[in-house]
Amino acid sequence: MDHAMTRTSTGHPLMPDFSNVLDNRRRNLRAVRAKDTRPEMLVRQALHRLGYRYRLHAKDLPGRPALVFTSRRIVVEVRGCFWHQHTECRRASLPKERAQWWAAKLTRNVERDQENEVALEAAGWCVVVVWECDLRQDPSEAIARLKLSLGPPGHRNTTGNST
Repeated sequence: MDHAMTRTSTGHPLMPDFSNVLDNRRRNLRAVRAKDTRPEMLVRQALHRLGYRYRLHAKDLPGRPALVFTSRRIVVEVRGCFWHQHTECRRASLPKERAQWWAAKLTRNVERDQENEVALEAAGWCVVVVWECDLRQDPSEAIARLKLSLGPPGHRNTTGNST
């Protein structure tokens, strides 16, 4: 089967051609949530319980970060290890079937993440990434590291740096 690659409207050559995706696979891909995922909900609930308040999926920021702490100039991205190809995780392996198609799709996800991070940092935001595997292995440790990046609840960090 031919796994044709097409260029995006911006000329990016690694965009997979979705025209030949089987209907059942297309249904599965559509069912994957972009927001309100289980790892994201775990982070949101834990931080809210600790007294943190935040905006969700700010449309005015590159990549629509999961959590936005406006007064601190910090955004938190909760990323799935497979979809965002976490290099330190075994869940980031490529499927054997249609490997070229998946490689192109997942590579583009990683590139988009990097582009969004650069744009956010250029606009004065500090980007904190929480990986799904960290939440699976030790959720309390992952939340504790996040608290260190955010500073105490109610504290307003006006410098844009984590405290």
